[in-house]
Amino acid sequence: MASSSGNDDDLTIPRAAINKMIKETLPNVRVANDARELVVNCCTEFIHLISSEANEICNKSDKKTISPEHVINALESLGFASYITEVKDVLQECKTVALKRRKASSRLENLGIPEEELLRQQQELFAKARQQQAELAQQEWMQMQHAAQQAQMAAASASAAQQASSSQDEDEEDDM
Repeated sequence: MASSSGNDDDLTIPRAAINKMIKETLPNVRVANDARELVVNCCTEFIHLISSEANEICNKSDKKTISPEHVINALESLGFASYITEVKDVLQECKTVALKRRKASSRLENLGIPEEELLRQQQELFAKARQQQAELAQQEWMQMQHAAQQAQMAAASASAAQQASSSQDEDEEDDM
């Protein structure tokens, strides 16, 4: 599968990652540079092989996305069935880590306040807002009532003044 074309150089695992894995796996062993390069090439070839087989399995099942099950089936069909148990363990570990990350990024979790307490606080805030809204409506109603009373008093006063003026005019006409 590997060829000497320039495109294959772009499709390799970073050497630093491989060096780190080698040092962690074999801390007291020296590994020659050409041996490290061989490990990089083997890893790249293995990934190409597995991903190509998983892609074929994916296409046969009329799917467009390669799933973990496709990769596991590819391992089995290529004769790597002995790795499947370990692969499933790693898959479960990855799912657990991803779930922890999602939970850690949740703002609710970061608050450190139980959900029940947050719900209680929310209900208190809603009740307080409803109370404030009712008080505001009551104040507006009282202001409208007061304005209506003043308008009635002004109208009554104007009416009384008009009547007094008209009766005074009548008295003046009678005097003449």
